[in-house]
Amino acid sequence: MYTTENLFDLEHTITAKYLKQYEYPWEALPQIKQFIRELISELDKNEFNEVAKDVWAHKSVKIAPTASLNGPCIIGKDSEIRQCAYIRGNVVVGEGCVIGNSCELKNAIVFDKSQVPHFNYVGDSILGFHAHMGAGSIVSNLKSDGKDVIIKDGKKKVETHLRKFGAMIGDNAEIGCNSVMNPGTIIGRKSNIYPLARVRGIVPANSIYKDEDNIVEKR
Repeated sequence: MYTTENLFDLEHTITAKYLKQYEYPWEALPQIKQFIRELISELDKNEFNEVAKDVWAHKSVKIAPTASLNGPCIIGKDSEIRQCAYIRGNVVVGEGCVIGNSCELKNAIVFDKSQVPHFNYVGDSILGFHAHMGAGSIVSNLKSDGKDVIIKDGKKKVETHLRKFGAMIGDNAEIGCNSVMNPGTIIGRKSNIYPLARVRGIVPANSIYKDEDNIVEKR
């Protein structure tokens, strides 16, 4: 349910050959910086410009003058970085993506066509193809006690051995406005999260998450 293959179509990310190495996608999180540096060395420099130190953007990318971009970072073709967006580093933004006003990203992979458009925080996470985060929705990547994140799969607990781990959000998932993904959240493909939801654990694919005790299958 929460393997890389089950959550993501790797045809829609420049990081495909790296993510393929991992059965579980969160295992890639500590290596994102290294991946990006290797990818930068492979970029077609006729297609990409270094717009800031270690920040490489396709020539078609639109970047607002008030955006703050820190490397290493790659921004794919036809993406848009809007006003006051803050990329802290170790980020891959795919093709046709939107990183919107006052959004913050760090140590994250954003697949093609995904949108992080309004007042969002995404850290230590992967967003799948065509995933969308509603205004004000955030990913929490650190437990309040500072201990390693554990994924809760019903009564089963999956050790990640990661102190910082936000969410794995599958392809075509829709995250409702002002919802919070607790550390170690897994959202299956084509699932919807209600606005104002507090999400923990695993949401199966093709589901509607209303609250922890009210998850229904789409029909």
